[in-house]
Amino acid sequence: MRSSILMLTGLLTAIGCSGRPATTFPEETNAHTFTAVTNGGEEQTLASSQGKVLLFVNTASRCGLTRQYTGLQNLQERFGDQGFSVMAFPSNDFMGQEPGTDADIAEFCSSNYNVTFPLYAKTPVTGSNAHPLFDWLASMSDAPSWNFTKYLVGKDGNFIARFGPRTGPESSDVIEAIQIALAAP
Repeated sequence: MRSSILMLTGLLTAIGCSGRPATTFPEETNAHTFTAVTNGGEEQTLASSQGKVLLFVNTASRCGLTRQYTGLQNLQERFGDQGFSVMAFPSNDFMGQEPGTDADIAEFCSSNYNVTFPLYAKTPVTGSNAHPLFDWLASMSDAPSWNFTKYLVGKDGNFIARFGPRTGPESSDVIEAIQIALAAP
């Protein structure tokens, strides 16, 4: 019974039924407005990434899409020196596919995918406990529908695009959007 309720809750969350009204944000809100806790436990202002194109991704290590870490790392290597960064937010929101501790997640990402992009603490990205950054991103588009939903943000911190979980990090749509964002003033 309990597992059925958890599964139903997960499915309702996945389709955007969080049971609470949408959050509204002041017009001047952008990605640089928020803070987040790093995987190492330090509070970090996202304003420190001002001037960079950012790809925010909710990740999970036990998901059928986990192999997307390879594509995310490839993007980091390809565009990192041009002012781009992947920003990974591990989340256990979808069917419990990120059950580990922050230390477990860091070890998994390092040993399996040689991740060099910023990894944040395990964070809810949907529902009533969603991180405010993901509430804002959802207000600009749609909430994460599953693990590996990607949100592109420009150098000014403003939302550019959302890419669904099945859109691979190295798809032509993602790469083209990154290139256009990097070329913008």
